[in-house]
Amino acid sequence: MDLSLERTAEVRRRLGIHFDVPVILVAGTNGKGSTCAMLESIARHAGYRVGLYQKPELVDFTERCRVNGEPVSAPALALQFAAVEAARLSGPDPITLTQFEFSTLAIARLLSMTELDLVILEVGLGGRYDSVNAFDADCAVITSIDLDHTEYLGPDRESIGLEKAQIMRSGKPVIVSDPVPPKSVVAHAEAIGADLWLVGRDFNHSGDRQQWAWSGRGRRYHGMSYPALRGANQLINAAGAIAALIAIRDRLPINAQAVRTGLALVELPGRFQIVPGQPALVLDVAHNPQAVAALALNLDAMGFFPRTHAVFGVMADKDIAGLLARIAPLVDVWHCCALPNPRAASADALADAVRAACGQRSVEIHRHASPAEALRAAAAAADPADRIVVFGSFHTVGGVLQEGLPRLTAAHVG
Repeated sequence: MDLSLERTAEVRRRLGIHFDVPVILVAGTNGKGSTCAMLESIARHAGYRVGLYQKPELVDFTERCRVNGEPVSAPALALQFAAVEAARLSGPDPITLTQFEFSTLAIARLLSMTELDLVILEVGLGGRYDSVNAFDADCAVITSIDLDHTEYLGPDRESIGLEKAQIMRSGKPVIVSDPVPPKSVVAHAEAIGADLWLVGRDFNHSGDRQQWAWSGRGRRYHGMSYPALRGANQLINAAGAIAALIAIRDRLPINAQAVRTGLALVELPGRFQIVPGQPALVLDVAHNPQAVAALALNLDAMGFFPRTHAVFGVMADKDIAGLLARIAPLVDVWHCCALPNPRAASADALADAVRAACGQRSVEIHRHASPAEALRAAAAAADPADRIVVFGSFHTVGGVLQEGLPRLTAAHVG
């Protein structure tokens, strides 16, 4: 990792990448993927052609680039990688690119050459030096901010918020969907003259058990069904997505039916995804304390299950103790697994962390070489009325999706 925008900007200049349609950049700690998916779904149901760059993938790299709701083909991406390679070598001095810079330029070039009405670019790490920030946003969205990647972004929410705030542009709208944003985010927007939209001031949402409503800056939507993505936190993401589309309505008008249908039919694997079966299966890429706290809240609201089994794999540089503190009381059986990534914590290290988090509480702890092996063991040991939750990393959820969506049937169920 080499935090800088200069390399990306120079190769972009050589390639001549330019967007003639609105571009929305989405940054934040949690909720980015959900917000991007909602933006894409609403715009597509309004009849627009949408290009989306999202990361990371769960199973296949081509998931990172979607055109009109479908992943692009590997050969189409390969052509763009070849163009980026030629461009970086074309000047007097070859330019070295990181994996993320290379990917961003290849996907951005493909999207710029495709007939689209809207481009959505998801920021990866931070904002200031993320390669996506080499492209100007017509609208920026900043989702919830929490502690993650502190070695690069800073030790607290104020530092991290300031890094993410760098995707803002002077005079352009920025939607902040974090209900309690760091002061640094607000201050930076005011300092550069961005058009700041804050929850509670510029847009709001409310609801009961059956439906919800959104209001803000000249628009109101009432009697909407809840987003198809499950979890209490998804209403915050949906509110931010609507605000972003309202902010650019002069260039991309959105009707009320598209908002309703887009949110009702949005899909995004691995975000509190409940797979029916016996036992029930929950897939969630939560990998920091804030996201795991939301997962725990959502699990608690699911109702009664005799036992909860967890398939758990995570990167070693995460706040493992912090995220386990949120969910450990809900789990009865742990299946700790290794992941195919050099940054991953070992199954033994995870087992030790789980044991420490559970204290005097008696739980079963098992170790496995992979998420798929851990899920098989959990399914074999679970009763039909139990549930299994797979969480901790994109690699953990992706590891159980390698051969498709698992459909569990307990051994003694006919």
